[in-house]
Amino acid sequence: MTDIGIGLVGGGYMGKAHAVAYSAVGAVFDTQLRPRLEVIAATSEASAQRYAKAYGFSRAARDWQDLVADPKVQAVVIASPQSTHRAIAEAAFAAGKPVFCEKPLGASLEDAEAMIAAAEASGVPNMIGFNYVRTPATQFVRQLLADGVIGQITWFRGEHTEDFLADPTLPATWRTTGRATGCMGDLAPHPVNCMLALMGPVTELSARIETVHATRPGPNGPVKVDNDDQAQIMLRFTSGVMGHLFISRVATGRKMGYAYEIHGTKGSIRFDQEDQNAVHLYRAEGPEATRGFTRILTGPQHPDYLAFCQGPGHGTGYQDQIIIEAKDFLQAIATGKPVWPTFRDGLAVSRIIDTAFKASDDGRWHAVPQ
Repeated sequence: MTDIGIGLVGGGYMGKAHAVAYSAVGAVFDTQLRPRLEVIAATSEASAQRYAKAYGFSRAARDWQDLVADPKVQAVVIASPQSTHRAIAEAAFAAGKPVFCEKPLGASLEDAEAMIAAAEASGVPNMIGFNYVRTPATQFVRQLLADGVIGQITWFRGEHTEDFLADPTLPATWRTTGRATGCMGDLAPHPVNCMLALMGPVTELSARIETVHATRPGPNGPVKVDNDDQAQIMLRFTSGVMGHLFISRVATGRKMGYAYEIHGTKGSIRFDQEDQNAVHLYRAEGPEATRGFTRILTGPQHPDYLAFCQGPGHGTGYQDQIIIEAKDFLQAIATGKPVWPTFRDGLAVSRIIDTAFKASDDGRWHAVPQ
């Protein structure tokens, strides 16, 4: 086993999740590389000092530049706002350090393209953080599709629905201004990544993106909401199959509605992240009177489950998804071989998001750049 020094940029919601993951991943997966929590950076040095003490990092950085330059930092994990991703990644790649970046790749398609260029010029490992697609259940679904269990795919429907802004009386915040923090910038990358993982590339799409609550209360009266609340996207995959995505942050009653349904000639599959340890599989076989969806609980026979628990049906949780990500990133560094999803997979997501905005603006079908 070899130690590797981890530098983490960002100590908030996702920063804490990554700190916990790198503390636990060696024990959970018996990884070849064993992380050391070396340096953490945040919006200020004082914040970084608080996070360093809380999470167990050796020291707090003055800023992210200080963290990237530290010789004890051998890999950089970016869990800061989208607007900072590009500069941090470019600096880390220039220093020859592997980078794990939270989704989306950048605040714009231009950022994503620049980050890809920097990553591939450096030749060092890179990964992007799409954690939900790493649940044992969804990894199992990918296997079912690859094995042709439900036959020829005929339809895909996906969604990512939450209700944290469903109440129109909630005040305006940083989430209600700026395209990068709207529903398409914040939530949509997850189901788009899932769709690409399950169904492959998208050829063309049509979209409608809208703001449901045009204003929200502010300290001096109503404040205009200048980003989107929800979106619908119709898609055609390279395979010829049609599909549909619905993304919303105003879907009353939905808390983590990362869900999909896939129809095939021999069966169907349903999954919902609110019940993340179950896959619903329908097989079109046997007497019609006895057919129905089977609820399959994840267990040691499913990908990445056994490392957490030996008991089927006991389940994995949100933090476990981040630990699986950490394992994959360490594997990419240890072997020097790319582990999905890389920055290039993140670029594919950014291209679809960008194309959806164009399609919504003019009401036409648009080809997705490949």
